[in-house]
This record gives sequence, structure tokens and C-alpha cells, in this order.
Amino acid sequence: MINRRLIFFLKTNNFLHRCQSGFRKDRSTLDDLLALETDIHLAFLQRKHLVAIFFDIEKAYDRTWRYGILKNLHDFNPRGNLPIFIQNFFKLRRFQVRVGSELSDFFIKEEGVPQGSVLSITLFSIKINGILNQLPFTVKGFLYVDDLYVSCAGEDMNVIQRQVQTAINNIQTWSVKNGFTFSTTKTAGVHFCRKRKLHLDPEIQLDGHKISFVNEIRFLGIVFDKKLTFLPHIKTLRKRCEQALNILRVLSSTSWGADQPSMMRIYRSTILSKIDYGCTIYGSARKSVLQKLDPVHHTALRLCSGAFRTSSIKSLYVYCCEPALDIRRQMLSLHYFFRIASNSPYHPNIFNFLKTIGFFMSI
Repeated sequence: MINRRLIFFLKTNNFLHRCQSGFRKDRSTLDDLLALETDIHLAFLQRKHLVAIFFDIEKAYDRTWRYGILKNLHDFNPRGNLPIFIQNFFKLRRFQVRVGSELSDFFIKEEGVPQGSVLSITLFSIKINGILNQLPFTVKGFLYVDDLYVSCAGEDMNVIQRQVQTAINNIQTWSVKNGFTFSTTKTAGVHFCRKRKLHLDPEIQLDGHKISFVNEIRFLGIVFDKKLTFLPHIKTLRKRCEQALNILRVLSSTSWGADQPSMMRIYRSTILSKIDYGCTIYGSARKSVLQKLDPVHHTALRLCSGAFRTSSIKSLYVYCCEPALDIRRQMLSLHYFFRIASNSPYHPNIFNFLKTIGFFMSI
């Protein structure tokens, strides 16, 4: 109840940054992923470079500054007993360590938000919300809980380097004042570019350490490569789905096993859910790359229906009441668009999604 009241207070007063998507109603990881994918495509179309930095916060929940949360709440000026309750929520948090059958003495937890509480997520979002206000207008940033990325596009790499370095310096200064620490070894960058000539990666530093640039990186479950082909992601996804197909092979038999409705439910929950996640994002890949997932879909439908290997693929779609993957991707993309358009008329990704839909329909 307290959490719902706090969320309502933050939403009605627009205290949370519009580019923060973590654990907010009508928001999801797709918001951050779609914003990044759209910016990369626009940079490619305009023959520009795009440099993105993906940050890793060390022990984000355990090191959250409690006084900073209370200070931010005071700045928001909530009324009534809500701030008093949150202040008492942090007091006298004790814990013990068990080794075998022995328990240690009680220790007082002085910093961090309590793990497992529904209120902790909202309080953490309040504290980390200010990090997006440190970015200059030339640098974009999106945040999902503690997963943060910043990006900058342009034609001159030297200009991009200066702008991104300025943003990182501002973020580093803010993190020192607010008790957050970035991992210099896990924070990485990607230089997205499709130009044929050799272009060196920028030299950007975080807390005196040079940020390493990689050819591909996993962000919120999607693998982004520097050419944005999504081929590494499709290969990884297919491998995971092929391993899950063994469950269907064990359960399918001519004399025993699960019936077709049960098999289809298992397929949708264990395999199709993996394929569906992020299909709005990686659906912009080439047709030849996307077709690598079709054999997984067809094999699963044959196992669920008990059809022969010689059965046509279209008959499997009809018999199992499942569309082809390319149709399913377009359907889920439209569902996502109508959801954000109806629930959040000022959603930051509405115009980005219209551009993605136009790209989809042109294939």
C-alpha cells in the first residue's frame, strides 16, 4: 500500500525522469532497447558514428545511500506520514551470518536498501534518478534500474569523444557525491559504424581508467554487435532454444507422453518466450539472419503435433494454430506500439517505434 501511494505521488508530479524505465507501469526493457536500436539505425542512415557506453554499478542495492534517498524525498516535498514511514523503514536493519549450525552476532546494516521488499525498488529509483540529469543535451541516456547506457552520434569522432567524456565526467562526479561506484573493468563501450574505411575507437576514461571497446555486448538480454547485424544474438538465441527442444523430445512419443495442448503450452513457455523477447528489436535484421530461427520453430511444431517430417510447413501452422515467426514478430511489434500509445501518450519511444515500423514494413 505504501509503495502504491509513493508511485502515485511520483507519477502525478512527474518526478522520475522520462528515460528511466525500471519497474514503472507501462514501461519495460524494450523501451531502452528500442531507443538504442533506433539511434543506431539513424546514425547508419546518416553515415555517422555512434558511440555507446554501457555502465556497470558495483553492488548498486547494497551501497545505496540512505540519507540521499531521504534527502531526495525531502526535495520532492511529500506530505503526511509517508516520509516518516520511509525513515523508520531504514532504521535498525540487522542481519546475521550462518555457517553450518553456528550464527554470528548481529550486525547493523547502515547503507543499502533492504533486499526483497517491494518498496526498495522504488526508493532505489528515486536515488538513481538524478544520474540522467547530468548528461549534456548532445548525449542521450536511458536507465533501467541499475543498467545505464549513454550514446552520442556524429560525423567527427573527436567531437564525439569530447562530448562522451564530458558526460562520463559529470556522471562520475555525481556518483561520488551520491555513493555509487562504477566498475571500471565491466564498463564497456561499442563503436557502432558501417563505414568501410578504418576508424579508430575513441579513447574515453572512467575514473582514470581507459574504457575498453568491444565488438559486441549484451544489454538487457540482447546482444548488440558493432555492425548491428544481430547475427551473434540470433546464434546465441538459437543455441539456447535447441537445448530446450530436448524437453519436447523427451515428452513426445507414439505410445506415451504429453498430449498436444500440453506440449504446446510447454513450447510457448520454454522456447517461444525466448524467441519473442526482443523480437521488436532484432526483427530489423536481414531476412537471411532471421531465418536461422525458423528450423527451431518448425521442429517444435512437429514434435508437438506428431507430424511427419514430410508434412508441409504451412499445414503445421494451421494444425497447431501458430503463425510463422516473421508474422509473429510484426504482430508483437504492433501490440507493443498500441500498448504504449494507449497507456502513455507521451512515451519517449512512440516516434522511434513509428520509424521502426516503417523499416519493418519495407522489408
